[in-house]
Amino acid sequence: MRSGDGSVAAKSKLYPSAVAALDGLVADGQTLAVGGFGLCGIPEALIAALRDSNVHGLTVISNNAGVDGFGLGQLLGTRQIKKMISSYVGENKEFERQFLAHELELEFNPQGTLAERLRAGGAGIPAFFTATGYGTVVAEGKETREFNGRMYVLETALTADVSLVKAWKADLSGNLVFRKTARNFNPACAMAGRTCVVEVEELVGLGDIEPDHVHLPGIYVQRIVVNATPEKRIEQRTLRTD
Repeated sequence: MRSGDGSVAAKSKLYPSAVAALDGLVADGQTLAVGGFGLCGIPEALIAALRDSNVHGLTVISNNAGVDGFGLGQLLGTRQIKKMISSYVGENKEFERQFLAHELELEFNPQGTLAERLRAGGAGIPAFFTATGYGTVVAEGKETREFNGRMYVLETALTADVSLVKAWKADLSGNLVFRKTARNFNPACAMAGRTCVVEVEELVGLGDIEPDHVHLPGIYVQRIVVNATPEKRIEQRTLRTD
């Protein structure tokens, strides 16, 4: 579009709310990549908006599925997820119940393999060989090959229709800065999605983030929503007794 002085202006990536950011984007049967590790660095507002969107039959790629009643655990409670592609599922009793009752599909991955599958998807690499999982149930039904006297398993890349990620800070072009361990799976999930929606705590102007401080370039981000006060719930809070 053109601004008032006739110059060409870019379409804004900023949306007024998480609900607006997902409107017209999410649909039944999609595959979503969702950042976070446990409850650290999860896109809280976007997950809640996804819950309220009432889309179903989702395949969700995420390290785990939050906890009962929070994070992705909310979508298990509403039965919106049909399949999880995950690494760790031990904090969620409803996840366990649905899986053991054959109500939820699970594609289980070693954690490093899951990270590399997402990274490969974002890099356009269709598959790769890894020694991790050879000789275990992880390798069942997969191609194996020997390299330099060691056996490897062929793993395929992961891509998603939509990525939901959390960052600390973004500028108006979508250049992202993550904060400490909250970075975790978020950059890989962002790159693996055809459309990436990011939830940030702080929005700054163009040029306010030093180029060397950008963790993920804005080319990977299509939509931005600000959630300045996320809950940041602690999974297991342990206090010392005197």
